[in-house]
Amino acid sequence: MYRDSTSAFYDENAEIYANRPRSLPKQQLDAFLARLAPGAAILELGCGGGQDSAYMLSQGFDVTPADGSAELARQAEMLIGRPVRVMLFQQLDAESAYDGVWAHASLLHVPRSELADVFARIRAALRTSGRLHASFKAGEAEGHDDLGRYYNYPSAAWLSALLSEGGWRDIAIAEHDGGGYDGKPTRWITVSAQR
Repeated sequence: MYRDSTSAFYDENAEIYANRPRSLPKQQLDAFLARLAPGAAILELGCGGGQDSAYMLSQGFDVTPADGSAELARQAEMLIGRPVRVMLFQQLDAESAYDGVWAHASLLHVPRSELADVFARIRAALRTSGRLHASFKAGEAEGHDDLGRYYNYPSAAWLSALLSEGGWRDIAIAEHDGGGYDGKPTRWITVSAQR
């Protein structure tokens, strides 16, 4: 997670953020899980309050939750009853350890200049044919929201090119309208790719 006002926001608002009313991205979760073998090993990057990890665990998957905010990690631990790794995306150093990486609304905080490296780290952490799910707030230039959080705001074309250059296969990108914690209408980009 970008270490500025973004991390400060999550640390200072962890309890409120983790316990807010939030709908699971169930359609996307189920589509992601359907492409993995039963009991597959999944790394959740940016687990937030732990709701997505809790769902994947309930479906029988071997989930490793991680978040860049120690305060959010504590909130997630209370929900799922297991340790959450406190780690920045840039610190990921696993090799062929996971069948899937779930990064829902989390990699959108990685500075654009560091995103190719983070994607490479994720690719290295996946086993052959491992799957990635990630989602981003769409845009054309990086910036901050009204809450002080940094976003990389990519376009679908920019993301597609970055993933192709990084050696990813079976890249699928979709866009849809939705919302976010700030309550503002948001254009979302969802990415699915295979190592």
